[in-house]
Parts: sequence; structure tokens; C-alpha cells
Amino acid sequence: MHLDSVGPMHRFDAATAAMAQQVLDYTYERLRLDPVPLDRGLAPTELAARVPDSIINELGNDADHVLTLFAEALAPAVISCDSPRFLAFIPTAPTKASLLFDMVVSCSSLSGISWLEAAGAVHAENQVLRFLARLAGLPQSAGGCFVSGGSAANLSALVVARDTARQRAGAGGPHRWQLAVSEQAHSSIASTARIIDVDLLVVPTRSDDHLTGDAVATALSAEGQAESICAIVATGGTTNAGIVDDLAGVGAVARDRGIWFHADCAYGGAALLAPSARDRLAGIELVDSFVVDPHKWLFAPFDCAALVYREPELARRVHTQDASYLDVIHTSETEWNPTDYAYHLTRRARGLPLWFSLAVHGWGAYRDAIEVVLDVARAAAARIEAHPTLELVREPELSIVLFRRPGWTPADYDRWSHELLAAQIAFVTPTKWKGETVARLAFLHPETTLDIVDEILATMT
Repeated sequence: MHLDSVGPMHRFDAATAAMAQQVLDYTYERLRLDPVPLDRGLAPTELAARVPDSIINELGNDADHVLTLFAEALAPAVISCDSPRFLAFIPTAPTKASLLFDMVVSCSSLSGISWLEAAGAVHAENQVLRFLARLAGLPQSAGGCFVSGGSAANLSALVVARDTARQRAGAGGPHRWQLAVSEQAHSSIASTARIIDVDLLVVPTRSDDHLTGDAVATALSAEGQAESICAIVATGGTTNAGIVDDLAGVGAVARDRGIWFHADCAYGGAALLAPSARDRLAGIELVDSFVVDPHKWLFAPFDCAALVYREPELARRVHTQDASYLDVIHTSETEWNPTDYAYHLTRRARGLPLWFSLAVHGWGAYRDAIEVVLDVARAAAARIEAHPTLELVREPELSIVLFRRPGWTPADYDRWSHELLAAQIAFVTPTKWKGETVARLAFLHPETTLDIVDEILATMT
């Protein structure tokens, strides 16, 4: 087939230049939105009518038409996670600098696989990983890689924990390995256990719902338990309530017994930067591995999770993939290959937008933004405590606030949530706390104001 018959898909011709300008105009306008609109989902039938399957056809379509379909039909049907009125699940609030540099990463087709292919990108990502390791108090030799999210990071770290335990135990190891976890652990931990074929030892938490060193020690003292534990998992900011486990106590038990200690700080790890909350994460310096998701509270775009190991060599032994065509990337012990530290191979340089934004703004700006969020969460909790018809479920430890409207049923909370979104006041979804349906506000955007909080609370009549 002659090259001319392939068409202009890979050429920068006049049509591509026009398309580039159209896309840049759209992104410029999106970046300028202040505030970012909340938007809402649409029913499948409505979306199918607006954007029919025929848009994918043999001959293609005019780029302006396709972009208009996206801008007018598809984009408004996606709730904006970066809206200051998005207070459900775990929101995101990427800086403009990080969003812009994400475009650079994409349009440059930057790989993040190995030092051979991506030395510059890997060097920059490693600067961020070292910064995060220093925040946690880990040694200079600590390191890791960026993966797609907390679930991928937890899976990758706990595979290393399991295999390291197997190697150390040798032939005398248990028939079944276990992970010691809290009942508040993220759902990805249970998924990881199923994937890597280990069991869960769920350690009861104390009355205030924290996993403690004493509770772990008691659980491990049960007959035959300690010998079968390949890792103890604590959480630095649970997704549902923002609870920070007793990292110091749990870490001390893990160290005394020679068990891998993993901290899932996907959401709450950003609080390491905040003087008002840093002490809650005391003990994180004891971990063998930890995860923090910059696409949550470190203001990076999706998808960006940092996985850090105390001894990255242990991870490299587990995750390095052997294939004849990969031998060329493993010729030097001094070169760092991100693919050697998680279960992935192909990966984009997803840490670069964070690197650019941190370098531009400085970590002090991040500290200040996180403190703003913490202040708003505390003030919102105080508003709820003073409210005549609302009750605070528990004092917030980080930036998640749980509260109830006495007398409401689950149906009432669902109706309220739908009405808030329909009115574009906020996206707030209920959750369950100890079997009871309650309301939940997840603060991560530094531009979420108390005025927005007051608007939300005023609807709970």
C-alpha cells in the first residue's frame, strides 16, 4: 500500500492545524471556567439520541462537528470532579499548571517505561517520589514509581510483601498467607487478597474505629496467626470517614515481628504537608511501602498514584519482567525502570504533571491549599454541630465530614442527593456508617467555600 493512500492521520497538514486550534480553543475555555460547572449525567437513551453510534463510521466526520458533539452533548453529561461543588466520593482539584502539562505529556507521546526510552521523564518523576519519601521520613534510598491509582499501588506493593514473605519463610512457610487489615480498609485490599490468593485477618478496631498496635498484637498472638501474616495494612485516611490508623503502634508491631508494613495513604497522605495534620500520620516512617494518590489531594490530574518502597530492590526482584526483547533495558544497575516496581509494563509518564506543578508553584503553595481544605472541613463540622436539626456523626480527622438528619430514611437521603444535583447546588452522595445511612461531605478543593456548605445544609429541612 502506498503511503499516500493511508491519508493524513499522522501528518500535520492544514486540516490538522485547524483541528489543533479548535481543540486548543476548547481547552483554553475549559481552563478559564470559574467556577467549573457541576453538570450532571444523562440517561442512556438520551445520550444515544444526541450522539448516535453512527459517529463511528468508515469515512469519518468533520473535526469541528465531532468536537461540538463532545462539548455540547458528552462533556455536560459528565459530573465535573474538579468542581468545588463536587463533594462526593473523593473529588479532585488539579492545578492549571498540572492540567496544561498533562497536555504536553500526551501530545509528546512521552513513555514512562524504562530509563532507556524515557530517562528525562523518569528523572523528573523520581524527583517527586524522593520528595514524597522525604515527607514520610523514609531513607534517601527509598523509591518506586507512579501507577494509575491506589488500587494498582496496593496490589503491586502487597504482591511484593507476599513474595518477600515466601522467600524468607522458604519451605517452612504456611499453607495460606494472610494480610492483617482493619475492617475500615479500602475495598481494593480485599480485591488484592483475592487476586494474589491470600486470606484476610480482619483485626477488630477499638471503639473509635482506629486500627491500633495493641489490637494487631492481640490478633497476632492467636495460635498460628503471626506465622501466616505476610503484611499488615494500615490506612492513612479511610475513604469513607477519613480515619487515620495508629501508624506508629501498628508499625512498631510489624517491625518487632519482622512483618511487612504497608500504609494505604491514597487519600490522606497529602496531609504530610499540613502542619495542623502532620502528627496524625506519625509512624509512617516505619512503613515498608506506602501509597499516596496525587490525583486526590495533591492537585494532579487523573490518573496518578505514587507507590514508594523503603527497599525498592525487593520490589524490583518481584516485578521485573523477563523477556528477550526487554533484556536491553536491564543492562545497568544504576538505571531506574519504573516497570520494575509495579505489575505494569507499558505506562505513560503520569508523574510529570505533578512534577511540573510542584516545580512551578513550590510545595509551600500545596501546604497552604491543603490547610485551607482542612480549615473548611473543621468549620463545616462546627456548622453542623450548631445546626438545630443536624447531628455530627464524628469529629473529622482530615477533610471528610459525616453527619445525619435525624428522622431521615435512606430514601430521604437519596432524594436529597438527587435534588442537590438537579439544582446544581452540589454533588453529595450518602454513605453508610455502622449500618446507618448518613450524609457525607468530602472536601478536597481549596475553592469549596463555607457559603457552599451553607447552601447544602439549608436544603436539609
